[in-house]
Amino acid sequence: MFENVSPTVVLDNEDSDPENITKMIILGPKAEVSESEVVNFLHLLNLPLTIKQTCYGAMVSGKEEDVVESLKELRKLDPYHLFFKDRGFPAGDPRRCRGHRKGPREGFHQLEHEFKLLGDVSDALKHPKEVSLKKDEPIPVEEFENIMNQVLDDEK
Repeated sequence: MFENVSPTVVLDNEDSDPENITKMIILGPKAEVSESEVVNFLHLLNLPLTIKQTCYGAMVSGKEEDVVESLKELRKLDPYHLFFKDRGFPAGDPRRCRGHRKGPREGFHQLEHEFKLLGDVSDALKHPKEVSLKKDEPIPVEEFENIMNQVLDDEK
């Protein structure tokens, strides 16, 4: 148990490079692709990336321009059900990897909660609606009376 309290962190130069970023790819509940299809697609892009399949989708690490390009191409597979999130640690980092921690990593339960909302987010993306933040004002009573009198007169 004590080996998990303060794990020894050994990162290579690529993992500690400030120009490298890691993104999480989360598949929504109505996704039309699987985790393995996402990973295979990313490998076929032939970009210098570190790709890891996860229970929620995948993780991709590398130079920012390569990661952004890969996600832009990946989005074309399923534009309404793929979600991306920044991750502060590279894939397999012993400070966050559940394999080293012997349990769920910090943030997993938050991700699990967010996942429950993704179906609604997907529907909203697929079927956007006009939204107004301006609250409708009620019409004056005199105007309402005029409308009602006109309707009643038309019915006679």
